Amino acid sequence: MNERNRRERALVPGEKNRMNEASWTQASSSALQTADPLPAAASMELLAPAGGPAAFNAALAAGADAIYCGLGSSFNARRSADNFDDASFAAACRRAHLAGSRVYVTVNVVVKWDEMQRVLRLVRRAWLLGADAFIIQDWGLLAQVRTTWPEMECHVSTQANIHDARGVAFCREIGACRVTLSRELALQEIARIAQEGVEVECFGHGALCFCYSGICHMSSMRGDRSANRGACAQPCRLPYVLMDAAHTVVSRPEFDRLLCPKDYCTIDDLPELAQAGVGSLKIEGRMKAPEYVYSVVFAYREALDTLAAGKDSATAAACRHRLLKRSFNRGLTDAYLHGTAGNEMMSYERSNNRGEMVGEVVGGRALEDAVEKKGGLNGGRVKLRRYKQADVDVTVHAPIGKGDLLEIRPLDDPTKFLTALAPCEAAPGDTLTVRAARVMQPGSIVRVIRSEAARLKAEQISSRDYPRKRAVTVRVFAKVGRPFAVELTTADGTFSACAEGFIVEAARTKAVSAAELTEHVGRMGATPFDPVCFDIELDAGCGMSFSAVHTVRTKACDALEKEILAVYSSREKHTAPLSRRAAEKECRAAEKERHAAGTETTLVKDLTSDCPRVAHAEVCALVVSPRQAYAALDAGASRLYATADVLEEYAWPQELKQRVIPWLDEVCREVDHERLDSFIRSGIPVAVGNISELALAYARGAAPEIRECIPIHNDYALAALADRGACGVWLNSELTLAEIMHLAKNASVPVGYLVSGRTRTMTSEHCVLMSTGKCAHDCDMCKLRLEPHYLCGIDNDYMPVITDLHGRSRIWSPKPFDAVPEVAVLLSSGVSRLMVDATLLDLRQTTSEVERVCLAVRAAFKGEPLPNRLEGASEGHLFSSIG
Repeated sequence: MNERNRRERALVPGEKNRMNEASWTQASSSALQTADPLPAAASMELLAPAGGPAAFNAALAAGADAIYCGLGSSFNARRSADNFDDASFAAACRRAHLAGSRVYVTVNVVVKWDEMQRVLRLVRRAWLLGADAFIIQDWGLLAQVRTTWPEMECHVSTQANIHDARGVAFCREIGACRVTLSRELALQEIARIAQEGVEVECFGHGALCFCYSGICHMSSMRGDRSANRGACAQPCRLPYVLMDAAHTVVSRPEFDRLLCPKDYCTIDDLPELAQAGVGSLKIEGRMKAPEYVYSVVFAYREALDTLAAGKDSATAAACRHRLLKRSFNRGLTDAYLHGTAGNEMMSYERSNNRGEMVGEVVGGRALEDAVEKKGGLNGGRVKLRRYKQADVDVTVHAPIGKGDLLEIRPLDDPTKFLTALAPCEAAPGDTLTVRAARVMQPGSIVRVIRSEAARLKAEQISSRDYPRKRAVTVRVFAKVGRPFAVELTTADGTFSACAEGFIVEAARTKAVSAAELTEHVGRMGATPFDPVCFDIELDAGCGMSFSAVHTVRTKACDALEKEILAVYSSREKHTAPLSRRAAEKECRAAEKERHAAGTETTLVKDLTSDCPRVAHAEVCALVVSPRQAYAALDAGASRLYATADVLEEYAWPQELKQRVIPWLDEVCREVDHERLDSFIRSGIPVAVGNISELALAYARGAAPEIRECIPIHNDYALAALADRGACGVWLNSELTLAEIMHLAKNASVPVGYLVSGRTRTMTSEHCVLMSTGKCAHDCDMCKLRLEPHYLCGIDNDYMPVITDLHGRSRIWSPKPFDAVPEVAVLLSSGVSRLMVDATLLDLRQTTSEVERVCLAVRAAFKGEPLPNRLEGASEGHLFSSIG
């Protein structure tokens, strides 16, 4: 498919599908002819974002091979984007398919148990409207789609946190056609993963998350907006400082946005990505403006075509870089791709658009205040408003276009910036005078943060019926005594259609020439096709009406369009329907539980009436040392867990070794196998934090428990993972009490839940301690790592930070979580394992919390009152559902 599209584009004149860059980069590039055989870059799909119809058209016009978007705003990871309704989505799919591009629908969120039928209906509807594939995070939804409609193409989302070959193989075995890898991976890892026989999609350009995708709870812990539900509030872009145990700020003063990475940019890495076997290069940006989508897709399209052709120029490459810098960016980095994650990839100073530096202020002068009159109609009172004006002189280092939005920032106080519009074009070496709100000091930096030419281009494209036309070859048959015929074939040879019309006769006056037929048959301006090659078979002396020729040409275009869309129009009769009864049953059950969820008392009375009380509850503790393990056991814990690093760091007594269950990491890349795999053994319990570890546990016959970082929000996900060997689950902190009870009641394996301790909100490959400026790049010997540290944000809350031996930082919630008052409800619903996370507790606190949970368990079985919630502790989302 991708190679076919490349061949088509090679036949299309560049002026028709390429932006004229001269007006804003003062350079131009011509369309490139694709050589045979095509190198690896030619088969790499360019996947573009579309938050709405305008951005969709922009992506299509710029040359995207495929476009991903959301249908509706309920079940995709960009719920606040414009997204599509049914009519606009169907129209967008038609435009894309006629142009030779594909459309993927994002259903890349976790799905609640009472939403599954609605999501499945959305998937079926999108399929019938023209979707080519679905991007899915939730394991239950993936299982349901693959079972119900095996003909549908499913891609595993980056939100599923897949980062090694073993995890990709797992996805292959359950029917995924493609896996979108974690953004943190290096080229060598990607190359190894691409050998698994599953198409690999990699992140190519756009905003980076600080946390590994799919396991971030920062947004939901600071409110009711969950990244796993498509409503991330982006708290990582806010200001933070790093503090030590004495609450002294230890991060560098010029570093303000400690959790804000730069934007990703791999345009210089395309040859290596192609050689690594990447099947699809993804551009982020469903929340971005159409001009951003057009500019970035255009730059990568041209770079890929240039690479495929095997020729490029320094001028063209510089133009592409300029294009990307003038699109929204926080600075650009490809650090992850080259195996680094240091300060070079962070945008510490700011989290908004940096644009491209184009000049500096050399002077200016204040002008007389301007006066604006308002009101005064119909005898009303005239209001005068005065505002200041100044002319600011700028020395230009790079081209500026008329209407470009400029940002001017002084060096001594970058917070006092302002914006202004460029009044005219300017070339390097020129001095440009712009009108601003005040005089800016000489030396202030000037940047272009929005290209007016790009904005106008995207606006123009959005109104086109066909933003990109498909190249076709044309054959015309004009034989005396036979029907006049026009045959159209897409340039790749995939689709062809022929239409016949009038019987060709000998000319009575003037004979028709081949040039005239080429001209009249080639008039396809109102169609989705662009003729690029003609073959005219014309008998000498033929005569005909050109209006009749136009009629046959129109019939041929209609026939080819019908041929291209035939596979989509026939789906209705071949796609299995969904059970209305299942939807009604789900709706009734959900309504019952929502009605009962008003208060805790009602929950106990109504929701536990048909739930068998568990016969035995296990009080569990996650510990960080043998001493803490003994303390937890002495306090009443019956089940112990410890991370791989803790198990390796200490010399554990044999009696503890046999009792402590490995609590493996939420990240398992190729480099982590040697460290983690040895803890997964046949018949032995192990808590796994990602799909790779689950796959290995299943293969080795271990007894894996699913950690909370593999989110399970519905019965289908629980059943799907149990089918792959899960012998227990730990439910996610984003679930409400009612949702926990429902899952526990219907689970076929033991269910656990964290009832005491802090919630891990982020895991990052970048070490937060680097913000101190004291990193020695030796994690084993790092003294900073052994000291307590906290992130403090605008709310003046303190979030503990721990960096492990491998340089990965984990950030914890500012408040301890306490669900001990709900122990009776949890036990009544079938939760049998209650966890005390003692990671951040000392020995005394560990003893106290374990004893408190044991006391609550005894009280619950006796029907006695339970302990109150600890002062200052959080109840999380037990009674406040995330969106």
